This record gives sequence, structure tokens and C-alpha cells, in this order.
Amino acid sequence: MQPKDHWEQVYSSKAADEVSWFQEHAVLSLKLIRDALMPPTASIIDVGGGASTLVDDLLAIGYSNVTVLDLSGAALAKAKARLGTRAATVQWLEANIIEAGLGSNVYDVWHDRAVFHFLTSAEERHTYVQAVLRAVKPGGLVIVATFAEDGPSKCSGLPVMRYDATELHAEFGKPFALLGHAKESHHTPGGSAQKFVYCFCRKVA
Repeated sequence: MQPKDHWEQVYSSKAADEVSWFQEHAVLSLKLIRDALMPPTASIIDVGGGASTLVDDLLAIGYSNVTVLDLSGAALAKAKARLGTRAATVQWLEANIIEAGLGSNVYDVWHDRAVFHFLTSAEERHTYVQAVLRAVKPGGLVIVATFAEDGPSKCSGLPVMRYDATELHAEFGKPFALLGHAKESHHTPGGSAQKFVYCFCRKVA
């Protein structure tokens, strides 16, 4: 099964709040964006945002230039249906991030919770980092979260990479100045705990 087929099946067969990565509110992600004092006009992309509620909360606190990118059209459809008329204020991109061909210097904030750890080949990770370098404005904020070193080795039946903060930042390297990192213990709808690590950086001007 190809990755897109996999995720379309997942989101077509389960409610958005039944998948293991569901968060009622992306509290830590939202805090990191707010703490960076980004203005309401900041251009924000949520990579792998799918049916995540981060877009709801960003709109609710006044952000007006939000893009949600996901491989799964079914996931995006769930988010659009949940937002109702507010969905028209969001840019929706159905694409694989390593093939998306995003523009240059477009985004003030790049947010990714749990896409990067699915990139199990060095080539995929290099392509992803090059996409970030191209698409994020100089001085832009980059937030990437993956399973921590003590997190799961698989998700939704697929293998993943696990990182500590140093290893995760090393994948991005010197063009990204590390601002900090944080751990999160995510409680799944099924009641288990998954350990995540977040790195947040500035793209060097």
C-alpha cells in the first residue's frame, strides 16, 4: 500500500478523535507559537495538519493566514467540515510534503507534529529539510515534533524514527538556530502514553 492510500484509509475508517495522535487542543504547539510573539498576520503552515484542531485554535486567537497541508484528502475534509464557514479562510493543500513544491520565503511559522518521524530514509529527510529552508522566511520559526527516544517504534502500523533533542536538531543543522526543546507525554484516546520531543528553531537570516 502506498503512503497516501494508507492515510486515506485511516481517515476514512476512523473518526478524527479516534486516531492515536488526536489532541483536543494542541496546547504545547499553540504556546510555542504564541510565545514567539508572532503577529496575527503571520503566515503559518501546519504540515501534516490533517484533522488537527490547531487550525481552529489559531483562528480563534486571531491568526488569519493559516495553511494546512496533509497527504490525506479525507483528513482535510474532516477539518473543513468541523470549521464550517471558517474553512474558507484557510488555505488547504493536499500534498506529500517532500513533493509539494512550496514557494520561496513564504512562511513565518512552520509547524510539524509527527510527520518528520515517518521519514525513515536519509534522502527523504534531506528533501524535507531543503523544503523548510526554501519555504520559511529568514528569521522564521520552525517547530518540529517527533516521537522521543523512548517513544513508540511504530505508528499506525508504519515504522518511525525516534529522536532526542540533539539528534532532531542535528537533522536540520546550522541553518536553524535552536531556541529550545521540550518533552510531551501524549495520552492517546485509547489511554496509552506516547513520548514526544519538540525542537523549535529560527531559520538563520
